[in-house]
Amino acid sequence: MLPSSREVTASGTGWQKYADAEATFGSIIPGKTTSAELKALNLDPSTNPSVAKLQTWQVRDRFIPNKLVTLDDLDDGVRACVTAGPACTAYEVNYASSQTKRTGNPALDLIKVHRERQTSGFRFNGLILVKDGVVVYTLTAGQPRIVQLDEMHDVLGPVQALSSKLRLDEAVTNTLAGKSNSQPASPEAPAMGISALKR
Repeated sequence: MLPSSREVTASGTGWQKYADAEATFGSIIPGKTTSAELKALNLDPSTNPSVAKLQTWQVRDRFIPNKLVTLDDLDDGVRACVTAGPACTAYEVNYASSQTKRTGNPALDLIKVHRERQTSGFRFNGLILVKDGVVVYTLTAGQPRIVQLDEMHDVLGPVQALSSKLRLDEAVTNTLAGKSNSQPASPEAPAMGISALKR
């Protein structure tokens, strides 16, 4: 009886839960999976709005944030991508799915005395590095389960709603009464020059 809504960052991915996204990335094998196979998995920025293409300097800044980190500290695939320059392509995946529904007593919700809203879903992030058309590195992160409960109490809700309605009715009544009492304007007095001529 209560309303609900659902929000996703993109459509057509087929990811109904966090495990689906993990399974997709689990099928990507560094050193074997090609760019064409990524497109078949719908991990292409030209068709999936959840996928963004990064520049090489963005990848370098993420993995080498300061001088304390060197190329020797990086994974082989990351190091190969950073040193490859334009030959390396990076894809970042940001996907979120959430569903919000109102729970609790429908009668109390209707009169705005007590409302409960529950939000659930998941958030997934992934990074794919491709060099010369072949995946060399993948990384996943995210939040498998999001649960949030919001409650609102307002014992004066019905009173405030009734007060607002009474004020609105009063304003409409006053407006209609003002129109009905309006009288036509009296004609203006003749000009002084005309009165003098009649004498």
